[in-house]
Amino acid sequence: MKSRFLLLAALAGASVSAWADGLQALEAFVKNTRTGRAEFTQVVTAPLREGQTTARSKTSSGSFEFQRPAHFRFLYRKPFEQTLVADGQTVWLYDVDLNQVTARKQAQVLGSTPAALLASAPDLKALQADFKLSAAPEADGQQWVQALPKARDGQIQSVRIGFRGEQLATLDILDSFGQRSVLSFSGFQANPTLPAETFQFKPPAGADVVRQ
Repeated sequence: MKSRFLLLAALAGASVSAWADGLQALEAFVKNTRTGRAEFTQVVTAPLREGQTTARSKTSSGSFEFQRPAHFRFLYRKPFEQTLVADGQTVWLYDVDLNQVTARKQAQVLGSTPAALLASAPDLKALQADFKLSAAPEADGQQWVQALPKARDGQIQSVRIGFRGEQLATLDILDSFGQRSVLSFSGFQANPTLPAETFQFKPPAGADVVRQ
């Protein structure tokens, strides 16, 4: 469940022009993309343990929507149904199978996370207050940006952001435990009109609510 909060990354996907490097594409994304929606596939790979030759991985998929500043909704459909909503004050995680809701104050969750990187800052200068940003070499047909959180006590070690042509395509996150999460986005729509209720959440009747 903790990994869901670490992956508030879901706030990705953007329409940008062909830029000289990924850093310019990121800057355009932050300035120009106010809302968005897309499908995503997420692969989480655990670090190798002693005696292992193959890393274990889990794949999930679903859809997401976001609206600056810091409003977003992830709907995980497979393999288990979960909903992750940030309403500006609280981040809600609803696990359908467990019928359990976990609520955390949004200010405590964001920090130097992919969510802050992609959804909160108004410009590149604001991002640089919390991250060390640098253009990375082109690879896999994408232009890349590397973001290193300046805070040393966070749970994110590094984030790589990949742009393909006019679309932000990949978010590659390495946490402090060596776990890697790669989100790939498709069918992105830039700046759609999203109703306010998209980012509202009410715990279902009978659900166990845990506040952290």
